[in-house]
Amino acid sequence: MSLDADALIDRRRLKRRLALWRTLAVLALVTVVVVGLGRFAGLPGVTEERHVARFTLSGLILDDRERGKALAKIAANSNVAALILHIDSPGGTVFGGEAVYHSLREIAEKKPVVTVMGTLATSGGYMAALATDYIFAREGSITGSIGVVLQTTDITGLLGKLGITAEAIKSGELKAVPSPFEPLTERGRQVTREVVMDMYDMFVDLVAERRKLPRAEALVLSDGRIYTGRQAVANKLIDQIGGEKEAREWLETQRDIPKSLPLRDVKIEREDDKWYDIIRRLVGKTLLSERLTLDGLVSVWHPDGR
Repeated sequence: MSLDADALIDRRRLKRRLALWRTLAVLALVTVVVVGLGRFAGLPGVTEERHVARFTLSGLILDDRERGKALAKIAANSNVAALILHIDSPGGTVFGGEAVYHSLREIAEKKPVVTVMGTLATSGGYMAALATDYIFAREGSITGSIGVVLQTTDITGLLGKLGITAEAIKSGELKAVPSPFEPLTERGRQVTREVVMDMYDMFVDLVAERRKLPRAEALVLSDGRIYTGRQAVANKLIDQIGGEKEAREWLETQRDIPKSLPLRDVKIEREDDKWYDIIRRLVGKTLLSERLTLDGLVSVWHPDGR
């Protein structure tokens, strides 16, 4: 009898173990399926409904590969019926603004793209808006500041007072010009201005082309000044006063994109930037610290901070 009882106990233990392993196997299978669906959900046409995407362009506009990838996915996703671009930026580098412009043009070739300006959409921020089909702004929005700047500082006088002499062995007269460690010569000033004006001409050409303005008129508007939303409408730099509500109405009436479609935010995930973001929030972000990230030609509006 004792042997039968022991065998019965062993069988029960075995059944419990098998049940446990079966449960774990089912849970593992469910996890794999869920993860798989999560990964494939971002692909065009997979478990995703038709919707309007919303992308926010804020802060300084710099070169950003992850942003470019996110915009490329919007262009490739057939379930994205249209894109609403929210801009709240003073601009940034010319390269950064140009990169955003071309990414947005790729989207606009496949689906409607509308800009909604926030508090600030100047310089490179306005360049990005030029890529879209229609531009909205509030009356109090600040835009414009069309132009390019390259700034340098001559600290040779200060170094002289401190008894410090800077010397550079250069392969040519114009190498590393402008430099804070040597006075800017007339020749150096001339070639530097030629570079700035070449990029400026590109910007003016975009304004004339995208806003359908005679180049002479675009040139007058592109003297670096800023405009309110109302002034921008009057000067044909933007299309209409309004916000996201008006943008959805325009998409429905002009592009047959129903307002009933859901609106989904496009977010850029940056694993490597988590610690940087935490430190930045703790320390605080200042306009000065952001300016220090700029190098070379910039298209950014930054009022006198004195």
